[in-house]
Amino acid sequence: MSTSQSTQAAAATSSRSSSTTPSSTITVRDAVLDFMRRVGMTSVFGNPGSTELPMFRDFPEDFRYVLGLQEAVVVGMADGYAQATRNAAMVNLHSAAGVGNAMGNIFTAFKNRTPMVITAGQQARSILPFDPFLFSAQATELPKPYVKWSVEPARAADVPLAIARAYYIAMMPPRGPVLVSIPADDWDQPAELLAPRTVSTELRAEPFVLDQIGAMLDASKRPAFVVGAAVDRDNAWDAVVQLAERHNARVFAAPMSGRCSFPEDHRLFAGFLPAMREKIVGLLDGHDCIFALGAPAFTYHVEGNGPHLPPGAVLCQLTDDPTTAAWTPSGTAAVGSIRLSVLDLLSRAAPPARPLPAPRVPRPRAAPTSPLSVAYVMQTLTELRKPSDIIVEEAPSARSVMQNYLPITQSEGFFTMDSGGLGYGMPAALGVALGVASTKPDARIIGIFGDGSSMYSIQSLWSAAQMQLPITFVILNNGRYAALQDFAPVFGFSATDVVQGTELPAIDFVGLAQAQGCTALRVADASALRDALQMALSRKDTHKPMLIDVEVA
Repeated sequence: MSTSQSTQAAAATSSRSSSTTPSSTITVRDAVLDFMRRVGMTSVFGNPGSTELPMFRDFPEDFRYVLGLQEAVVVGMADGYAQATRNAAMVNLHSAAGVGNAMGNIFTAFKNRTPMVITAGQQARSILPFDPFLFSAQATELPKPYVKWSVEPARAADVPLAIARAYYIAMMPPRGPVLVSIPADDWDQPAELLAPRTVSTELRAEPFVLDQIGAMLDASKRPAFVVGAAVDRDNAWDAVVQLAERHNARVFAAPMSGRCSFPEDHRLFAGFLPAMREKIVGLLDGHDCIFALGAPAFTYHVEGNGPHLPPGAVLCQLTDDPTTAAWTPSGTAAVGSIRLSVLDLLSRAAPPARPLPAPRVPRPRAAPTSPLSVAYVMQTLTELRKPSDIIVEEAPSARSVMQNYLPITQSEGFFTMDSGGLGYGMPAALGVALGVASTKPDARIIGIFGDGSSMYSIQSLWSAAQMQLPITFVILNNGRYAALQDFAPVFGFSATDVVQGTELPAIDFVGLAQAQGCTALRVADASALRDALQMALSRKDTHKPMLIDVEVA
């Protein structure tokens, strides 16, 4: 169901509610729950605090409270759920301390462009002048700049309208989190049900700019596409594949992209761009038109020098983010829905025929070693998984290897963070599992996590066990923050230098998982790896999570 369709259906529900509920008995709680119900936000992700309790009195039976044991876990679960359902998730946090605990994953939600309505409890209005315990002195400022909008309504009666406004802002492109601070005594105050509304959340790019981009592509002899997360977020996967095939364009994945936006086994797929200026230019060399779709042009991780494009190349860009279009250093940029704009480009006359580009060189097979290589683990997982299985990843040091040995071939088949902040992946796997439970019941969720990153939100295992989610958690355990050690030479470290604070010995992941209710085992050799993965992915009891701690080089 599209956003506009769900809004219209919700409007009908609202009309029925308005006609059957006497206005004299309607409270802020009634009006907020009525709105949440009709826009499909009936799952509330939270970790309860005292100032949030009034929201949940007489909690409706058709709503679900999803408990996380720490606020970062709560927001990570909501992020995965919102991405999987393509609708804003409702999050409930405590005031200053709770929002503070969640800020790392709020930052990630902002970078992921994840629609999310965050309600933060606030102390009662009558005692706010006295700096009460557990209040937020500047509730609307605390989450900035990593929310699209934040507000503490001036009156209790304004809370329902603030929630509605927050929802529509969260859903407007580029999507993202918003925050509403709500004093504890507001929930029982009188209010009115909100009138039904239909709000468009898809914006079309200007036709004359798309015509310029279309003409540049038509005139190109060697076009290259650079696809980013917004392609998959905007449900534009199939249209982009069709456009690439029409132009016989090589397709690169954008640096640091949190989604897969093109089938990685496709004849036109050319691989992944690194977040380094000189290497991007080198990989794109020989192409005369670079078309960035749903991605910045380009995301850099380290300081670089020289041009942003290879000699003789022109840049065109399609983005749903005006800010991204504004800072792009050159070229032509169209701002609007990726899906609608690509459909507009496909409506043009077919371009002149051009030959297929050279195919991507296949990677050699990985051999079993002791300890196991990440490549062999990913290769084995590829051989055992179904293409429809969904990968949720947070293993930065293993990502480049995973990209070579674990191809993603279907839309909505891969989720990671656009932010680089750790602690997102493990709870996001839970949110994705909840989000696809009804729409993709046969899809299995496979989480791939580094040993270091998993410890940022290890409490997620408890929630997974309590909700009986069929997730396979794979820990790539190299006993260190390997990404930092790999990155150290960029900042002048030699191969023999000790990088302080990067060793992580003696973490018992099997014990941690079992203590939280998950089945778990440790793997150190090739034969045990295949058996463990096979067991995890083919269990008859699919309603229990399993963790596999894999010792890797």
